[in-house]
Amino acid sequence: MTRKLLLLAVLLFITSGQSQEAPIAFSDALHNNLKAYNKASNAAYENKDFAEGQRLFDSLVRYKLVGTQFDDFTLKGYQSKKVQLNQFKKPVFIVTYASWCVINKGDIPALNQLANEHRSDLQVIVLFWDEKSALKKIAPQFNDAIKICYANESYDNDSHIIATLKHTLGFPTSYFMDENKKIVSIKRISNDYQPKMPSEKALSISYAQFNGVINESLLSKNIATSTLATF
Repeated sequence: MTRKLLLLAVLLFITSGQSQEAPIAFSDALHNNLKAYNKASNAAYENKDFAEGQRLFDSLVRYKLVGTQFDDFTLKGYQSKKVQLNQFKKPVFIVTYASWCVINKGDIPALNQLANEHRSDLQVIVLFWDEKSALKKIAPQFNDAIKICYANESYDNDSHIIATLKHTLGFPTSYFMDENKKIVSIKRISNDYQPKMPSEKALSISYAQFNGVINESLLSKNIATSTLATF
């Protein structure tokens, strides 16, 4: 009787393991849906239908990318040799920029404030599409709670991350993933630089934008599963 129960338990364990499908890789999901998305998105923007363009982006993210396994990219750290995403055992919030693209006046102080507020439950990474030398002036503006990283076409081993992120969803863009590195949200960052805007107002606007994404993602208990989307 004991042997039969043991055999039954083993069979149930094996069946359960086989029924759990491996998560889809983010880069694979993006590659599989990018052609259709680009075709529809390009048509929308050619017709100056910006609302439709945003709807298509949100649809791609919600139905095809949320819940996928983010690639374990190894990033170049400005203050360290390498930053590997799987080294963090907590959710990760990545924001992508380029040093030659003007950053909203309030973005850096807002990210500094939020990174301090979430030191224990979130890792903030700012990824620049630049060579390291281009970050000498801007990198010191971020505090030590933020990992500053960079990637550029001039580095041979950056081709995968460049092709997967920069040349697909553009920038500035934010990526929020849970502690298991599954995508929870991807958002385009509103870029409306106004140099004459008071610093306090600029900070308030940027803080509200980032804080909304972070809180929504941290409070989300269920990651949406991929379903068919029509572009």
